[in-house]
Amino acid sequence: MRFDIISVLPGLLESPFAHSILQRAQKKGLTEIVVHNLRDYSTSKHRNVDDYPYGGGSGMVMSVEPFARCIEKLKEEREYDEIIFMTPDGVTLNQSLANHLSDKKNIIILCGHYKGIDQRIRDIYVTREISIGDYVLSGGELPAAVLVDAIVRLVPGVLSDETSALSDSFQGELLDAPIYTRPADWKGYKVPAVLLSGNEAKIAEWRDEQALERTKERRPDLLK
Repeated sequence: MRFDIISVLPGLLESPFAHSILQRAQKKGLTEIVVHNLRDYSTSKHRNVDDYPYGGGSGMVMSVEPFARCIEKLKEEREYDEIIFMTPDGVTLNQSLANHLSDKKNIIILCGHYKGIDQRIRDIYVTREISIGDYVLSGGELPAAVLVDAIVRLVPGVLSDETSALSDSFQGELLDAPIYTRPADWKGYKVPAVLLSGNEAKIAEWRDEQALERTKERRPDLLK
């Protein structure tokens, strides 16, 4: 699986992809993550990628041409299943969407900055617009890293125990049950006895009950 991420600040993405699961996925050859500097596709003397908005208003708008040049160059090299723009007014990222995107082969992710990107890029090239929540960040780099992380951990072979991802919160439209590890008794706070019983059926039943109760308490909207 390959991700091509287009950013005006590629340095912001160096750390998220150089550690932990994402690093191991790349070393195993299970995913390829390539970050492209949008300024490399500017024809301006000063490598500008933005301009003032038509109609007035505050902020700067990212220009059509650098994005278009980069996207067209990438499309000459391979076919892409999705061209995704990270934006606060997109569809909110959830586990179901991450599951769907994990089946794709090649994805381009556009990171906005400043006031946003020229609408024509969204109209002509973008196939899907995604938000990571109802708030505004300084740019699309951190949302892009969140999206890639959510997708890559679902790719077969990335996690050492693939069943782990299947029991995550939201996979079954419920939050996950409480989890514990040693010691069984810490300063009088004890692990529920059922988890120490060795009775797999009882443990599974307890986890299902706890997941349902936690979802009712914290995210009743998921049960609708």
